[in-house]
Amino acid sequence: MADGSNATMTGVPRAGLPSQAIRPWRSRGEPWLGAVAAAFTLAQLVLVRPDLGLGWDEAVYVSQVSGHVPAAYFSAPRSRGISLLAAPIASWSDSTVLLRFYLAVLSGLALYLALRVWRGHLGPGVLALAGALFASLWVTLFYGPQAMPNYWVAVGALACVGCFLRARANARDRAAWWGVFAGAALMAWMRPMDAVYVVLPLLALSLRRPRLLVVLVVGLVAGAGEWVIEAYASYGGLAQRLSGASAIQGGLGWHLAVVDQLRSLGGRTLCRPCTGSVPSPVVTLWWFALPLLAVLGAVVAVRARRAMPVLLPGACAVTAAVPYLFLIGYAAPRFLLPAYALLALPVAHGLVHLITAPTHRAGRTLAAGLVAVGLAGHLAVQYVVLEHTVHSSAASRADWTRTAAALHGLGVRPPCLLSGYDAVPVAFYTGCGSAQTAGHDASTTLAELTRAADRTPFAVLAPPGGRPPAYARSWPEEQVGVLRAYLAPGVRQGRRPS
Repeated sequence: MADGSNATMTGVPRAGLPSQAIRPWRSRGEPWLGAVAAAFTLAQLVLVRPDLGLGWDEAVYVSQVSGHVPAAYFSAPRSRGISLLAAPIASWSDSTVLLRFYLAVLSGLALYLALRVWRGHLGPGVLALAGALFASLWVTLFYGPQAMPNYWVAVGALACVGCFLRARANARDRAAWWGVFAGAALMAWMRPMDAVYVVLPLLALSLRRPRLLVVLVVGLVAGAGEWVIEAYASYGGLAQRLSGASAIQGGLGWHLAVVDQLRSLGGRTLCRPCTGSVPSPVVTLWWFALPLLAVLGAVVAVRARRAMPVLLPGACAVTAAVPYLFLIGYAAPRFLLPAYALLALPVAHGLVHLITAPTHRAGRTLAAGLVAVGLAGHLAVQYVVLEHTVHSSAASRADWTRTAAALHGLGVRPPCLLSGYDAVPVAFYTGCGSAQTAGHDASTTLAELTRAADRTPFAVLAPPGGRPPAYARSWPEEQVGVLRAYLAPGVRQGRRPS
C-alpha cells in the first residue's frame, strides 16, 4: 500500500500530522461496519429459519431460565452465561421465533461493536472485509441466532484484543480499559476455559504492565466467578468440576482432532464419534486458505512496521484453536468460532494487500477480479453447507416435536418425567423434566427414579431396536415418533399413577 495510507491503516498519525487528520476515515468507516452487521443479522433471519426448534444443548441452556419447562441437568463443562443472555425472552415466552429474532439482532449489534473497537488500528476497508468474512461463514450464520455460547466468546475475543491494543498504546483511553475488562468477562461468562486460552498472549504481553494485567485478570474472574462458586456449591469443588468437565469431553490430553474438524466442515454440528470421509476439497479449501492468507497478512504488516494489530489477533487465534485441534478427541465447527473471528483480521489484511500491491492499474484490476471470484465461490460453498445444515437440523428437531406430541397423546403431560435415549431434548419439547442414571447427564439413582415413577407420569425412551433398562422392560411399550416409549403403569389413557 502507498505510504500516504499508513496513517489510515494504523490509526497512528505520522510525524507532523495532527491527530484530527485520522478522524474522517473513522467516521467514513462507520457505515461500512454498520452495513456488515445489518447484513449479518438479515442473513441469519433469512437463511436460518427463525422457527428452527431448539437443539439439544440449547434445550439445556434455555431450560435453566425458562418459565415453561423444568431445568435440565447442567453438566460440569457448561456455563450459565448464554442462559442468562437468553433469559430476557426465554423467562416469559416459549416462542422460538422470538428468541431467534432477539439473538440475531443482538449478535449483529455485538459484531458491530467488536469491529468498531479496531478503528484506530486497521482501516475501514480491512475491518469491513474482516467482518464480512467472519459473518459469512456458515458456522457463524448458523450459531448467531442460537442459544449457544461460542459466538459470544468470538465477539468477546475480538473486542478484548482490540481494546487491549488501544489501552496498551494509550493509557488514558478509559473506554479501552473498560473494553478489556468487558471482553474478558464476556468470554469467561460464556466459556471460562476458552477465555483463558484466548488471552494467553495478552497475559504474556501484560507481564511488564501490571495495571493491564490486573484489569485482564479481574475481567476473567468476574466472568468466571459464578462458574467457580457453582463448582463448590454443586460439584464438590473446583478441581472436581474441572475433572468432571475433562471426563465429559473424553479426557483432555493429546488428541489430533484436525481431521475431525475437517470432517465437520460439511455441516456436522457435532462430530462424536467423528467417522466418515472428509468433505470434498471444494468445501474444505477455505479452511486451508485461512492460515496462508493470515500469514500473508502478518508478513505484510511486519514489513510495513505495523505488526502488532495483525500479529496479536493471529496469536490469540492460535491459542484459542489449540485445545480443539490437539486436546480433545472429537470436533464441532462452533468450537473454532473465536479463532475464525480473530483470524479474519490478518486474512482481510492479506487480501487487501493482494488487491493493492500491484503497481499498475491493470494488475490491480486483475488482482481484484481474482479475489472477487474467489470470494464469490467461497460464499456459494458457505451457502450450500448452511442450507444442508439447517435442513438436517430441522429434520431432527421435527422428530422431537412428533415424539413429544405422541407422548402427550399417551398421557405423558406436564408435570412429567422422561429418561433414556434423547430424553433431554424430548423432555424440553414435551414440557417434562429429564433424569438419567448413567452417562454424561447422570443426575439421579435408580431408586429415586422408580420412586418418581410412582408419583408422576413417567416414560423411558429407547431408539429403534434398542432395549430399555431392566426396570422398564415389563412396562407397556408404544411407538412415539421414531422412538419407542415404555410407560410407567397408570400413565396410559392419561391416567396418573395412584
